[in-house]
Amino acid sequence: LTLSPHQLGDLTPRRLNNTAKAEMDRLFFARCAKVGSESLMEFMEHLQDINNFQVDKYGVSKKTKRQLKPLAQAEVAGYVYNMDEGSVYIEHIPWIDFNEYNLPKPIFINLVRDPVERMISWYYYVRNSYRNAIFYRNNPLAPLKPTAWFKKSYNDCVRSGDPECQYIPLAVTDAEGNFKRQSIFFCGHDQDCLPFNSPLAIQMAKRRVESEFAVVGTWEETNITLTVLEHYIPRYFARAKMIFHSKKLILDISRSYLTQVPFLVYQKSLQNRNRNNRKPKVDADVRAMVRRNFTHEYDFYYFCKQRLYTQYIALKRKELEGLI
Repeated sequence: LTLSPHQLGDLTPRRLNNTAKAEMDRLFFARCAKVGSESLMEFMEHLQDINNFQVDKYGVSKKTKRQLKPLAQAEVAGYVYNMDEGSVYIEHIPWIDFNEYNLPKPIFINLVRDPVERMISWYYYVRNSYRNAIFYRNNPLAPLKPTAWFKKSYNDCVRSGDPECQYIPLAVTDAEGNFKRQSIFFCGHDQDCLPFNSPLAIQMAKRRVESEFAVVGTWEETNITLTVLEHYIPRYFARAKMIFHSKKLILDISRSYLTQVPFLVYQKSLQNRNRNNRKPKVDADVRAMVRRNFTHEYDFYYFCKQRLYTQYIALKRKELEGLI
C-alpha cells in the first residue's frame, strides 16, 4: 500500500472508523470459520474484566447455519438488543441488518484469513480425532466415516477430484459443508451472497465491510490488528496490544487505590487455541490448483487487509509524515 503525502493528509482515524455509526453499546463478532476466531474470543474473555464488558456465550453454542431466514435473523437481532450494555455477542453467522428489523445496530467486527489456508485448515480440522470423538458422543447413531477418509491427505483429495476438495465457481450447493465462502459472513443472508466466488457477492461483501464493520482484522498481522482494535474500539479493546504481548504487571484501576495484580501471558495459549495438530505439508501445485477457483475470494481478502492497513496508517500518520 503506497500513499503520497497528500493522501496521508486525507487519512484520519475518525473518517475510517465505523464505531461511531453504532446505535447501541453491543459488540457483534460475526466470526468467520477457521480464521482464528477462537483465539480472539478467548482473548476477549480475558479483557472483559479489565475493560468492564461481558462476553455472552449463547451464540457460540448454537448450531451453525450457512444463512438464516428473516425470522431467525430477527430473533438474533432481538437477542443482541436485549443484552446488557457493554456485551459481546459471538456466533458463526453472516452479517445481519439490524435496521431492517427496526433495531439499532451494534459495533461489528470480524477476522479474515488467506482463503486457501482456511480450506486446508478446515480439511484437517474435521478429521481431528478429538473433534470427532465429541461429535459421535453427542450423535451416537451417526454413520461412522471410513478409515480411508480420515487418512486421506489434502494433496490426494484435490488431485483425485474428490468432490470434497472441488471448489466450483458459482456453486450454490456443496458436496461437503466447508465454509469456503469467507465473503458470506460479510455479504449477509441475501440469496445473491450464496454463489461461490461470485463477483456480485464479493462486491456486496466489500460494501458491508466499508460501511458496517468497525474493524476486520487478521491474525496474520497480529500487531496491526490489535493496534487498530485498541484505537478504533477502545470501549472493548483498550490496552489490548500490551496485554496480549507483555509479561508486565497491570494496574487495577477499578478501585479507589492502585493495586498491582499479576497478569499471565496469554499469547502462546491463544495462538494454539483450536489448532490442528495434524496438518501435513500441502504441495505448491495443489495450492495453485485450489487458488485458481478462489480468485474473487482472494480479491475480497486483500481488500479487507488493505482496509486494515489504511486504518493503521491513519493512526501512524504523523510518524509516517516524518519519514517522507
